[in-house]
Amino acid sequence: MKSSTLYSCALLLVGWSALAGAAPKDDISQLETEFNAAYAANDLDQYFRYYSDDAILWFPEGRTDIPSYKKEWTEFIKSGGEILAGTLSDMHIRFSPQGDAAIASYLLHLKTREASQKVIDEVYQETDVWFKGTGGGWKIAHVHYSPAPAHK
Repeated sequence: MKSSTLYSCALLLVGWSALAGAAPKDDISQLETEFNAAYAANDLDQYFRYYSDDAILWFPEGRTDIPSYKKEWTEFIKSGGEILAGTLSDMHIRFSPQGDAAIASYLLHLKTREASQKVIDEVYQETDVWFKGTGGGWKIAHVHYSPAPAHK
């Protein structure tokens, strides 16, 4: 009887530690969902709130910063361009040992309408690096975004 009680307590502790580890992963997963929903909705104010002011972004065109990207993306939307749909898949999330940094990588299937009204349907590979600030909130500090190779 004594060993079964000890075994039950050990299982309970393992279960609690698994739940505790799931919460930060769920937080990042939720933030990624919200971040990409704001992008897909063309809600620039909401979308840019997820970035740190000093974030570094790697896009197919090269490296950029937040002020340059915000200007470019605002001009794209004002010209009549827009994201029509965005769908995430194959999400992987990893954390730093201290729990203050997270890396989320996934595939992003996008339908975009250019100002010319041409619709583009593409899949991108994206990696977002999130840092937890002193107030406990998460911000994106780095993005790497590139076209996904065609699957055969």
